[in-house]
Amino acid sequence: MAIVRVGFIELWVRDLEKSLEFYQGLLGFRLEHREEGAAYLRGYEELEWSLKLTQAPFPAVRALGFKVDEKGLEQGLAWARQEGVPYRLESDWGRPEILRLQDPFGYPLAFYFKAEKLPRVLQNYHEHRGPGILRIDHLNVFSPRVGEATRFYQEVFGFRLTEYTEDDQGRLWASWLHRKGNVHDIAFTNGEGPRLHHFAYWLPDPLAVLKAADILAGAMRTDQIERGPGRHGISNAMFLYLKDPDGHRIELYTSDYLTVDPDLPPVRWSLNDPRRQTLWGHRTPKSWFLEGSPLLDLEDRLVPTEAPALQGLPEHVT
Repeated sequence: MAIVRVGFIELWVRDLEKSLEFYQGLLGFRLEHREEGAAYLRGYEELEWSLKLTQAPFPAVRALGFKVDEKGLEQGLAWARQEGVPYRLESDWGRPEILRLQDPFGYPLAFYFKAEKLPRVLQNYHEHRGPGILRIDHLNVFSPRVGEATRFYQEVFGFRLTEYTEDDQGRLWASWLHRKGNVHDIAFTNGEGPRLHHFAYWLPDPLAVLKAADILAGAMRTDQIERGPGRHGISNAMFLYLKDPDGHRIELYTSDYLTVDPDLPPVRWSLNDPRRQTLWGHRTPKSWFLEGSPLLDLEDRLVPTEAPALQGLPEHVT
């Protein structure tokens, strides 16, 4: 399937007003459309919405969205029919055709090509708010079977591996895979799943990451800062992890590296190397390895989870 990049995420939230106060009010996302029970937002570089918030009885993730090329929907539909995976065609605001399917691992994927183009506002700097959210960058999901999921996404969806974590026995604990040419569009992390670990948005530079932390501090909302600011060993990116009012984890992310060469060798990290999670050696909170958002199937029912095949936590965890 001709996947171009990560495209959007749809979250169920319990209180839409409270969620908008966080995403639009504090982080500065642009609210582009609102209808009963739903809001559509984007970053300042994007020409399409990338975050949909839907009022719901409980928090969950309804769709993990990917942009495809002109033939992508046709290819995806043919594959879904051939493999017998659950699928449906639907539409949404500004997107006349979306192919939703549940992959063999339980992840609710959504593929689209056509999208209404919104006005370009990248250089309307006088309108920028918050730390300057630019664009969606990647998704990270918990998987009880990282090795199988990684191979599947490489062989079926054409993702390329950039970095990975394995233990001394050569068992794969996490993988980072891309389509768009930086470190990842999707990552698989060992853990109870399938669940969402986090979704990430790109910021202009490392100072913007610090500004985001200052904004949360100024608003007396430091309890929503879970981890960072810091620099990852994996990806080399600067990061800040936040929890939204429903506990969904968002990463503010910048300054990773180019991965477009087709023969780029993947970077291996040892599971117990403290520099892989934070290059500066800081310990990672246990919540980061255990907490995640539940997923919904095509009937908007919770996807059952299973315990990971690989048990235990890495060293250097608080």
